[in-house]
Amino acid sequence: MSEVPDNTTAAEPKLHKNHVSVILFSFFAGFLGAGIAIGLFISSGAFVSNPQIETKILTRDSEAISEVAGNLKPSVVSINTNVRNGSNGFGFEESAGAGTGLIISEDGLIVTNRHVVPENTSAINIIDSEGKTYDDVAIIDRDTVSDIAFIKIKNGKNLQAAKLGDSSSIKVGDRVIAIGNALGQFSNTVTSGIISGTGRPIIASDGGSSSQSLENLLQTDASINPGNSGGPLVNLAGEVIGINTAVASDAENIGFAIPINEVKPLVSSVEKSNKIIRPFIGVNFVTVTEAVAQMYDLDVNHGALIIGSGSGQSGVLNGSPADAAGLKDGDVITRVGSTPVDQKTSLIAAVNKYSVGDKVSIEFNRDGKTIKKRITLKQRSD
Repeated sequence: MSEVPDNTTAAEPKLHKNHVSVILFSFFAGFLGAGIAIGLFISSGAFVSNPQIETKILTRDSEAISEVAGNLKPSVVSINTNVRNGSNGFGFEESAGAGTGLIISEDGLIVTNRHVVPENTSAINIIDSEGKTYDDVAIIDRDTVSDIAFIKIKNGKNLQAAKLGDSSSIKVGDRVIAIGNALGQFSNTVTSGIISGTGRPIIASDGGSSSQSLENLLQTDASINPGNSGGPLVNLAGEVIGINTAVASDAENIGFAIPINEVKPLVSSVEKSNKIIRPFIGVNFVTVTEAVAQMYDLDVNHGALIIGSGSGQSGVLNGSPADAAGLKDGDVITRVGSTPVDQKTSLIAAVNKYSVGDKVSIEFNRDGKTIKKRITLKQRSD
C-alpha cells in the first residue's frame, strides 16, 4: 500500500503474487437479482449430538442476530447514484449504481465506500430503512488511501447514528453480521458468519481497469453481495467493527471489510474540518509478513518495508518527514510512537493516531540494527 500521493508507483507486482483476486462490490444497473441464503452454524469445537441442545443454541444465535439487525436497521441506508461516463457525441452517457451507507451522525453524515460514489457521480439518492427518500445529498470527501468516502444528507436531523466499536479486539472465529443493499434492490439484507482472518492485504478491482491496493482488512465468510459495499460489519454486541468493501472473485464466501479503527480518524477529521486530513511520513511500503521477510531476507518479521518502484523511483518521497529523517529503501519501520507496526496495525493506522504537526518517534530496522528518529508529521497532499 502506498502512503505517498496517488501518482506514486505502487510496490513491485511480485509482492502481490499471493493476493487473492477481489472485486469491489458496489452494484451497477443491469445486474439481475438472485436468491440469498443465510447460513447459521455453531462454532463450538465439537459436534452437538443432542438435538434439543442444538435447537436451543441455534435459537439463541438467531435471536441475537435478529436483535442486532433490528437495532442497527435505522442507521443503514441504500445509496443510488447516477455516474457520468463521458460523451457519446450527442451528450453525456450515464449509468446507474447502487451501494450501502452507514449513518454516523444525527445530522446526516454517512460513511460508505469510495467506489460507491465515484469521482464522476452526477447525482445521489438515499433511501432509509423506512423507505424515505433523500435527494439533496452532497459528497463531502473521498479518501485517496482507503476505499472510504463521506456523503451527507443536507439539512438532516434526528437520524439514528450507528455505534462504532473497536476492531482491535476482533479475533478469528468471532461471530459477525453483514448488512447492506444486496444486489442493489434488497435493502437491509442480513447475512451472518465469522471473522475468518485479519490483517489481509488485497488488490481490489472494480471490474474495469481501476484497481487499488488495500491492506490490514478483516476477512469474513458472511456473504457480501453486489450492493453491500459501504455497509457495516457488526459484532453481536451491535457495534460496527468494519465497513464492507470487497469480495473474492475466485472463491465462495470470502469477503473483506475495512477495520473501523482505521475509519474513526477519518470521521473525526471530517467532523472537525469537513474534509479528510491525513498525516503522513512519506513512504511507499509493503507490510512485512513471514513470506515478505523471507523474500527480502529481512532481520525482522513485522513492520513496514520501504520499497521503491520497478522503474527505480525511491520509496521515500522527496521533502517528506521520512526524507528529513534519513530513511531509505530497505528500511523496515517497526514502531510509530508507542504503537508497533505489524499485520494487525499497519503503518498508516499507526500514523493516523496522530495529527498533522505532531512530533513523534519512529523506530526502524536497517541491516539488523534498530534506529530511532523523531519526525514531524506533515499533511498528505493528493
